[in-house]
Amino acid sequence: MAKTMHRLSAVGVKNLQDKGFYPDGGGLYLRITETGTKGWIFRFTLGTRTRDAGLGICSSISLASAREIAEDCRKLLRQGIDPIEHRKRVAETQNGAVSGITFREAVSRYIAAHETSWRNAKHREQWRNTLGTYVAPVIGNKDVAAITTEDVLQILEPIWQAKPETATRVRGRIANVLDWCRVRKYRDGPNPALWRGHLAHLLPAHKKKSIVRHHPALSWAEIPKFITELRTHTAISARALDFTILTASRTSEAILALWPEIDIDNQIWTVPPQRMKAGVEHRVPLSAAAVELLRDLPRFEESKYIFPGAKLGRPFSNMAMLEVLRGMRPGLTVHGFRSTFRDWAAEATSFPSEVVEMALAHTIESAVERAYRRGDLFQKRRALMETWAAYCGSGLATATAPQLEGV
Repeated sequence: MAKTMHRLSAVGVKNLQDKGFYPDGGGLYLRITETGTKGWIFRFTLGTRTRDAGLGICSSISLASAREIAEDCRKLLRQGIDPIEHRKRVAETQNGAVSGITFREAVSRYIAAHETSWRNAKHREQWRNTLGTYVAPVIGNKDVAAITTEDVLQILEPIWQAKPETATRVRGRIANVLDWCRVRKYRDGPNPALWRGHLAHLLPAHKKKSIVRHHPALSWAEIPKFITELRTHTAISARALDFTILTASRTSEAILALWPEIDIDNQIWTVPPQRMKAGVEHRVPLSAAAVELLRDLPRFEESKYIFPGAKLGRPFSNMAMLEVLRGMRPGLTVHGFRSTFRDWAAEATSFPSEVVEMALAHTIESAVERAYRRGDLFQKRRALMETWAAYCGSGLATATAPQLEGV
C-alpha cells in the first residue's frame, strides 16, 4: 500500500531542486519555485473552494515544524474553520497589538533557527512537548505582540509549586521565544517572561536542592549473574540493554545508534558529535561479544536504527530498556550501569583511570591536559572493553570475583 502521510524526508527536502509541488500527505506540500525557493503550502478545500495557505519558507520552517502547523490547520478544518481566515482573526487582539505571527508560529520558527545547534533530537522534543502541553492551550494562537505578564502567569502559576523544574524550563523557553520575537521586530517592550526584576517579584523563588541524587546502580560483583539472566530474555529491548552495558554507553547514544555507524570488520562504533554529551565524535571499540550481539540482530530495510521503534522510521523508546530492568531489578536505572562499569574498573582491574574515563566519554576537566592529549587511547580502551565483556559473560555470581589485570 502506498504511503499517504509523511512521504518526504528532511534529506529529500534538502536535495530536491526541480520546480514543482511535492506532497508530504494530508494537504502539506513542498513548493519549489522557478528561482529555486523552497516553501511549505497547505492545500485545503472548504465547501467548494480550494485554497493554498503559505506556511513559510524551508530555511525558517523545518519539515517537522511544517507538519505540526499542517496538523493545526487540519484540526481547524474539522471544526469548519478556514485556516487562512483564522490566522487573520487571531491577529486582531484586544489591545490592538498586531505582528501577524502567533506564538505557535514563533515557536516553530525559533526551533527551526536554533535546532542545528542543539545536541540531540530529544532536546527538540522537550521544547515542543513542554510548550505544546503548558503554553499552547493558553497563548498558542495569540499574536506575540499582545502577550502580557498576565498570560505568562496564567501558564506558570498552576505548575510553579507542583512542578518547579518544569515550570522553570517553561518560563525560560517562553522568554527565549519572546526575545527572538523582539529582535525580529514582531513585538516591542519588555519581555513578560523575564525573571529578574519582573516575575521574581510576582512568583516565589524555588528552593535550591543541595542533595545530589546518584543513579541507582548494580554492584559490579552482581553483573555476571545479571547478564546471564538478561540473556535469557529474547525481546529486542533486552538486547539493547545488553549492548548498552557492554559498550558502557549512555541510553541516548545506544537507542539512537544507526547501522551506518558500525564498522563490523574493524569492530568500531563511531558515535557522531551531535549525539555525544561533550559534542565530540566518540569511537567505541566493540568487544567480540558486542559484535556477536550485533550480528544476531535482525535488520529491517525500512529502518536504519539498530534498535528500531514500534513506529515506522522511529527509534527505540528510551523507556523500553527501563521496563526490562524493572522486571529484573526494580529500582535500578539504565544509566547506573555506567557507574557499575566505573566501579568494576577501579576495584577489580589495574586499567589507568584516564582509559576508563575516556571509555565513558567523560570530558577531561583540565584544559591543559586536554590541550596536550591528542589521542583517544583507542587500543587501550579496546583491551578494557574486551576484559569487561569477558567479565560480564563469566557467569560469576559471588562478591569475591577474581581480580582482572589491565594492560
